Amino acid sequence: MEHVTAGNSFAALAYLMAGVCFILALRGLSSPATSQQGNRFGMIGMAIAVVTTLVTHIPLLSGDVGLDGDRIASGSAFSIDWIAFLEILAAIGVGAIIGVTIAKRIAMTAMPQLVAAFHSLVGLAAVLVAVAAYLNPMAFGIAQMVIPMIGDPFAVINPVSKVEMGLGAAIGAITFSGSIIAFLKLNGNMSGKPILLPGRHAINLAVLATILLLVAQFAHSQDAWPFWTLLVLSFVIGFLLIVPIGGADMPVVVSMLNSYSGWAAAAMGFTLHNTAMIITGALVGSSGAILSYIM
Repeated sequence: MEHVTAGNSFAALAYLMAGVCFILALRGLSSPATSQQGNRFGMIGMAIAVVTTLVTHIPLLSGDVGLDGDRIASGSAFSIDWIAFLEILAAIGVGAIIGVTIAKRIAMTAMPQLVAAFHSLVGLAAVLVAVAAYLNPMAFGIAQMVIPMIGDPFAVINPVSKVEMGLGAAIGAITFSGSIIAFLKLNGNMSGKPILLPGRHAINLAVLATILLLVAQFAHSQDAWPFWTLLVLSFVIGFLLIVPIGGADMPVVVSMLNSYSGWAAAAMGFTLHNTAMIITGALVGSSGAILSYIM
């Protein structure tokens, strides 16, 4: 069965428009003279992406959902779960209020700290989406229900989706913990001096290699421990990567973490089958990487 949506062609066109707006936003933000215009394009693109996602997922807010995550046709009239819909709108509203409040109160000199803090939220969002997808894969359409001869039915997640989920969660966790350290150093809550651990390079390589092995193990098994272990190690490596860097180099670190947050969003876009997240994540990831190299 196929998901009932407000029109796949409409969603594709809307996400394409959002992607164009994001590209124009990056172009505008490249110069102080056009930065305000670029910011407006970014706001318009994000508004298009959010509204499109809400509209195209309205059918999934009905009660007629089967074991495979698709809507089951029934003789009753289609009805929306307004409580769930209002919860989503409330979450968006709360986030908007917090964002506006912070933006109005923050000084321009504290902008690096603000960017680092927001990057941590992007990474945390990627982690939470991955956890939600793992705990309820049927709702995300990334699993099939297996009904054994003996025992209860269980969901089997697509291995490709597991790789996307694992990488997205790992990058998101690294971004979160690394951004927290960057924020603390920039804000003066933590010493800006480098904290040099003995054998740090070997430790970092070993942890990163272990994370990749755990992603592979997670993709080819039904065990839960690889997923949770790679999450914990990713939080740890995010800390280990940033603490040896001095406060003077934090702007470069913030740009690098910006790139990480983009790739985390792109990976989660594949898991959610969301074109806008893939486009936006790729743009943010590539632009952040280029800026880090230039700096």
